[in-house]
Amino acid sequence: MAFKDHFSKQAEDYARYRPRYPDELFAFLAGLVPEHDSAWDCGTGSGQAALALARHFARVIATDPSIRQIAQAQPHARVTYLVSAAEHAALASRAVNMITVAQALHWFRFEAFYDEVRRTLKPGGALAVWSYDLLRIAPAIDALLDDFNLNVVGSFWPAERQWIGARFAELPLPFAELAAPAFEMAAHWRLPDLLGYVRTWSATQRFIAARGFDPVPQLRGRLAPPWGNPEQARHVRWPLHVRLARLS
Repeated sequence: MAFKDHFSKQAEDYARYRPRYPDELFAFLAGLVPEHDSAWDCGTGSGQAALALARHFARVIATDPSIRQIAQAQPHARVTYLVSAAEHAALASRAVNMITVAQALHWFRFEAFYDEVRRTLKPGGALAVWSYDLLRIAPAIDALLDDFNLNVVGSFWPAERQWIGARFAELPLPFAELAAPAFEMAAHWRLPDLLGYVRTWSATQRFIAARGFDPVPQLRGRLAPPWGNPEQARHVRWPLHVRLARLS
């Protein structure tokens, strides 16, 4: 079955503008497992989570079905990038201590992927999945981004985006779950950085394909007054919604 490819077209911008996950998250995840021989970052995109895992695991296998996404990934001595579907991983059985899925599980065929989790995870290993929704900056800016998300590109979000809106709370996870502390991504962005990020949204790309024009310049005009100097860097944050499980 062909995967639903919403990001290859903008793979270069995805690698440039997608935010980085906090170091504290990966230190916490490493503490969940007794061994740190190997980790699998599934749906790695351009490798943001894989690179962070490499600080804690001797070897990281980072997979994504998109050739163009993998081509944008930053090389690392302890990271092996593979073009591979989540549901059919090119991994040996009981091969990894940790499996992570960063902002990608909603695209997978759940049961087929969970079968791979059971097959590839070592006893006592852990699975960590997380998502993030809209960023927050300041009330006036947030209101305009919310309007763009809901009323401009809202109808162009793929159906799977519903899981993100629900913060992964209702997403099926058929394993014994562990409690997760609160984590948050943060960045300092200029207005062009924010607009570059918004243009990587699958809904924005689908809008452009369907309507024949880019809605981001109009958003820029609306954001200009509350932002002020476009080169002024503002604090941006994304609360992370993390779910954890351990296999016996």
